[in-house]
Amino acid sequence: MENLMELLETRRTYRRFGQKEVSQDIIDEILMAARLSSSAANRQPLSYIVVKEADRVAEVFSHTKWAGALPPEQGQPKEGERPVLFIAVVENLDINPNCDTDAGLAIGNMTLAAWNRGVGSCIIGACNKPVLAEMFGLAQKQALHSVVAFGYPSHASHIADMEDPAQFKYYLDGNRDYCVPKRRLADVVKYL
Repeated sequence: MENLMELLETRRTYRRFGQKEVSQDIIDEILMAARLSSSAANRQPLSYIVVKEADRVAEVFSHTKWAGALPPEQGQPKEGERPVLFIAVVENLDINPNCDTDAGLAIGNMTLAAWNRGVGSCIIGACNKPVLAEMFGLAQKQALHSVVAFGYPSHASHIADMEDPAQFKYYLDGNRDYCVPKRRLADVVKYL
């Protein structure tokens, strides 16, 4: 467990990827990590749709928006930088209509399991959910929470101390690596 904090610190959002396929073994680990996540009342209302065929990945990609804090020409992955895998997180509302926390826990587990194997990720809620829901064949009592993009990062991403609370937006440095300002611990924690 001594490497957990390093894993947490280096698991950032990645938005440009090499075009190397993610192996089925790693996909299985990612999905197992989602399965192992905590769930309110252990109701387990989530299911997952894996999109790994190149043409289907491209189709899903066409319905996503990336890096809202950056101009599109900087944040949107270009041809040859796009993810090679998407996993859709589906909420089964007949099991639990209020399962956003479950989804967050599952996504956290998925992205950490992926990063543990060197696979980067980007959680995308800014997508055309009605079109994707139809593409995925979701039933009436199912809702698309988000899609998570995966691939081997072709850039770095690191944390920087936030100097000014008004300057919270991530940015690209001179190498096109992501810099992510984080509030200092002392600014967000209060002991009673």
